[in-house]
Amino acid sequence: MSEINELAEKLKTEGERMAQFFSELTDDQWNDEVYTEGTTWSIRNVLAHFVTSERGLVKLFERIRTTGEGASEDFSIDRYNAAQQERTKNLTPAELLEQYKQVRAEAVKWVAGLKEEELEIKGRHPFLGETVIREMIKMLYIHNQLHYRDVKRVLR
Repeated sequence: MSEINELAEKLKTEGERMAQFFSELTDDQWNDEVYTEGTTWSIRNVLAHFVTSERGLVKLFERIRTTGEGASEDFSIDRYNAAQQERTKNLTPAELLEQYKQVRAEAVKWVAGLKEEELEIKGRHPFLGETVIREMIKMLYIHNQLHYRDVKRVLR
């Protein structure tokens, strides 16, 4: 199996697992607080973050692939996340879950459409800094796993 196929399959499998997990939450659990430092984020906010960060990152990856231009030096992850939380505040968990499934399917399709050599294209990732597309794709998976671990800790 090619590396492209492996990356796409890993994203697909992880996305299905996340969608299943979120679909099994009770109405009350969506409001459980996961992060309380700075702005408080509930489990619902974490799912909104999955949607908006992945949507923005895949657009960034495509820009890097086609132009070599990555995130600007003055890009603020905190400002971006706050603005995206505001934009999604009226969406229900069910709406966010559907958007997550769509965004992840688009990410899988994008990755599957890459050429092997495009994994080596460099650009600036907002968190990782200057790196190759391969590492950015892996971070999509790792990013969700980190937040998932925190959500699971709250639900114990």
